[in-house]
Amino acid sequence: MSEAKKQKLKVIQDGPYFVSGAIPLIRETTRLDSDNLPVSWEQTTEVAVPESYGLCRCGKSKSKPFCDGGHYATNFDGTETAVRENYLNNAKKYVGPGLELTDNEKLCSAALFCHRCGDAWTLTEHSGDTQSRDMAIEEAGNCPSGRLVAWDKATGKPIEPEFLPTISLLDDPAHNVSGPLWLKGGIAVEAADGQFYEQRNRVALCRCGQSANKPFCDGMHCKIEFRENES
Repeated sequence: MSEAKKQKLKVIQDGPYFVSGAIPLIRETTRLDSDNLPVSWEQTTEVAVPESYGLCRCGKSKSKPFCDGGHYATNFDGTETAVRENYLNNAKKYVGPGLELTDNEKLCSAALFCHRCGDAWTLTEHSGDTQSRDMAIEEAGNCPSGRLVAWDKATGKPIEPEFLPTISLLDDPAHNVSGPLWLKGGIAVEAADGQFYEQRNRVALCRCGQSANKPFCDGMHCKIEFRENES
């Protein structure tokens, strides 16, 4: 079996995420503009990991980002509540003169990249202008959850950033919180019952334990002011 096929993240029932296949784990933060809006992602460090490792999903581990069994002590309810349908089944389409944008609002992780220069939707409406089109593509591609996807009108294909399989621990200085797990590069996500979610180039998984769309992030880390260095 190839290394790529072995690389996956398994959701453990009421427990952690189990990562296999030597997937790199890094930390990333956002660079902000003068309006306190994210401009780009910046890697800060790479975390040393073994070939397989467990990542905290309940938000209570004292060894975050890794699991220390805290889900047992807190009786963590990690029931997966996300709808198991393909992204496009629940996405709205916005059509502009030079670009199409799909938006699955249920997947929003509150990263805020879509709010610059008006917003990604307005930029799509004005995508006959090259600068607006390029900015819309950039904002959609920086969305860690993949809520937003830009599509080439000529080819009908998604315009996706190229990623190697990597898991990022996100820091959100705009909200002064720790963000979700950003899975990049088409990492397979296996549910606790053994079924697989749609394999996508980028998804954001909850690590504060409070999402109503588990295992995916729904932005609750902002509301509860989740910080990795606090239990």
